[in-house]
Amino acid sequence: MNLAAIRHWVFDMDGTLTVAVHDFAAIRRALGIPAEDDILTHLAALPVDEAAAKHAWLLEHERDLALASQAAVGAVELVRELAARGCQLAILTRNARELAHVTLQAIGLADCFAQAQVLGRDEAAPKPNPDGLLQIAQAWGVSPSDMVMVGDYRFDLDCGRAAGARTVLVNLPDNPWPELTDWHAADCRALRALLG
Repeated sequence: MNLAAIRHWVFDMDGTLTVAVHDFAAIRRALGIPAEDDILTHLAALPVDEAAAKHAWLLEHERDLALASQAAVGAVELVRELAARGCQLAILTRNARELAHVTLQAIGLADCFAQAQVLGRDEAAPKPNPDGLLQIAQAWGVSPSDMVMVGDYRFDLDCGRAAGARTVLVNLPDNPWPELTDWHAADCRALRALLG
């Protein structure tokens, strides 16, 4: 399938549409999470009270980052072009939905994504679980094979593969996961060029 023919686009947010600013090692240290553990998986396994307190800290930390978000190279132009072409657009993030909206506002793309088409960690099982992509496909009434998942990390690609969607890796100079990637672009500007 030609990338330009795809009409249903799902984007990761942090590090994909924005300049990556999360210092995950520092977050793990602040929350007492082992270096090798996934943050959300670790928090999900904690007793309710402890998990709630750590989630609250994480939300406030991420709110500060969201307010200061900067668009990744070419991201605004890419999303605006897809919107102008009549494509359906969604966000699937491991962040909180409310902060995704704050971030989209900060980078000037809030008008391109319907509220219901922004799924965060409370609306869907976090990536790499394909739950969020499958929810979006159902909401749009399309097969996952008609969708593309765009992200900057392996979880995005694993999620896309598990759902049966196409995958695009952006914002990495090289592609460390060729077996999971249908298209690779150095940044969103290069991805826009692939649309022709």
